[in-house]
Amino acid sequence: MAVRFLFAHPLRLAALLAALMVVAPAFAQDDPSGPPVKQKKLPEAPAKLPKVDRTKNLDFLFGALKAAPDDVSAKHVEARIWAIWLQTPSDTAALLMTRAKAAVDAQKIDVAIKLLDAVIKLRPDYVEAWNRRATLYYMQNDYGRSLADIREVLIREPRHFGALAGLGMIMQEIGDEKRALDAYRKALAINPHLDKIPDQVKSLTEKVEGRDI
Repeated sequence: MAVRFLFAHPLRLAALLAALMVVAPAFAQDDPSGPPVKQKKLPEAPAKLPKVDRTKNLDFLFGALKAAPDDVSAKHVEARIWAIWLQTPSDTAALLMTRAKAAVDAQKIDVAIKLLDAVIKLRPDYVEAWNRRATLYYMQNDYGRSLADIREVLIREPRHFGALAGLGMIMQEIGDEKRALDAYRKALAINPHLDKIPDQVKSLTEKVEGRDI
């Protein structure tokens, strides 16, 4: 499918993200005397996922996702993609991920991050550990570290529409609307059924490129 070739130059994307890291740390930390950090998160897996279907690989599912005729069908395919991304052959990593989720549910974000640190050290190839830690850094307004983890996700899985949508959200929050629009468009090219992202693309297109005459 054409989706597979959208990121034929992953090093170019990596270089872009590396360049962003030069400016992102300026936004990384909140003033400790300011208001509490608002709760927010990057796009992530739904709460309920199907069992992994070993007969269908990611290439097949990404093709089905792009061709899905409606949102309901797309969500079923999307959930299967998340299920594969979340799968790990390591029982230890799986246990640590479960504990990290429990820590997040208990609003112990720092504990969850430490657990994800351990997962990444154990399984640096495990995409969802990087992605979830990016989410937690984003929740803390630590955009520099969140961007760094999103970069690691996209190096390992350039089709990760959740990470691309998250990149767009961060770029939009720090005022880089052009790069936000670019990230959103790449996410939609892979998953045309992402919630709310089409509205963001429409709004940013008008701001960045102007209205059609």
